[in-house]
Amino acid sequence: MKPPKFIAEHPQLALFALFATATSGFGQTFFISVFGHLIRDEFVLSNSAYGLSYGGATLVSALLLLKFGALVDTRPLPQLTLAALLILVGGCLMIGLAAHWLMLIPGFLLIRFGGQGLLSHLGVTVAGRYFHQQRGRVMALTVSGFPLAESTLPLAAGLLLVLGNWRLPWFVAVTFLLLVALPMLLLLARHAPPPDDTRQQTTTNDQQTSLTRNQVLRDPGFYLLLPAALATPFTITAILFHQAAIVGLRGWPLEKIGVAFTGFALGHLLSLLVAGPLVDRLGAQRTLAVGLLPLVGGLLVLAIIPGDWALYLYLLLTGGSLGGSGAAAGALWPERYGTRHLGAIRSVASAIMVVSTALAPVLVGFILDITDSATLIGLLLAALVSMAILLTFKVRPPGNRLKSGDIIPI
Repeated sequence: MKPPKFIAEHPQLALFALFATATSGFGQTFFISVFGHLIRDEFVLSNSAYGLSYGGATLVSALLLLKFGALVDTRPLPQLTLAALLILVGGCLMIGLAAHWLMLIPGFLLIRFGGQGLLSHLGVTVAGRYFHQQRGRVMALTVSGFPLAESTLPLAAGLLLVLGNWRLPWFVAVTFLLLVALPMLLLLARHAPPPDDTRQQTTTNDQQTSLTRNQVLRDPGFYLLLPAALATPFTITAILFHQAAIVGLRGWPLEKIGVAFTGFALGHLLSLLVAGPLVDRLGAQRTLAVGLLPLVGGLLVLAIIPGDWALYLYLLLTGGSLGGSGAAAGALWPERYGTRHLGAIRSVASAIMVVSTALAPVLVGFILDITDSATLIGLLLAALVSMAILLTFKVRPPGNRLKSGDIIPI
């Protein structure tokens, strides 16, 4: 059976990109949060101490990604895949065996760097580098790995908690990563062309616009587009981390959150179906702006719409921005800057994204402490996302004035 046309260039690498982003879920907050209260109880940790340990590890992982993310441009894909998975396995093992709370810190660092950092970086970079004809559709397929993990890993962890304590899911994760994920991803990556060879496969336009990381950092458009690229992960992290407090302030029934999150997942999946063709038709930059509109709508619902039914609409709309903005943000950098130095460029954007998601709960937590107003939070975040959308209309194509020697290499 022939693979779908949009992945025909490299069908195995399309599956690699999908499974890499899905496997990164073992290092994502939605998986780790399942065990938060159990870990705090066992090690007698306060919320602030636990949050500081996790946030600090996340910030260090962002710095490591900035340092090592450019290796995707020079090293063979199987080699990097092996390294990322072994780092993730080491982190899971360290958390599962932790005899003291201090062991959690290097464990968090390893799973954040290997999972959230490297594996998601590899998946999205592969989708951007090796696919040129229908990159938007491939990128939508790739980022669908995230909702796939969101819908399976926390559920599996919850079932395992019934059979044992909080350590059991981490040992099962180690077994799955070594026996299933590692051989599968290495098998799919084994025929990946070396990064330098992709220059032979790119379009003439892509070759002409391929910029180095130094050139990109001299481009004003990069900084104008960053807020839009970061808007969804920043906002979603902020509101989900404090979801119990926000829902309580709105007077929505806490017991309905679980059911309402089916709307969040539905919005995410439906937006992915639309996002790929939209990126291919309108381009990543325009689609990114369009993809953020449901998020603005959801935040306004959070701020001003009364009634319990507004909870469902709020989560449906915010989930609806995940697919559109995720696919567009993934395709944005290769579309604008080419693919030759894509790993180095994405490592900068990804590191900034990780830092922003570490700071987002702090900002909203501070607002909650001083105002106790869900309306203010919704309006403030809606205004920030709207400003990010407007900035995308100020962006012009990168000019030939950008020279690789203009700034000190990073």
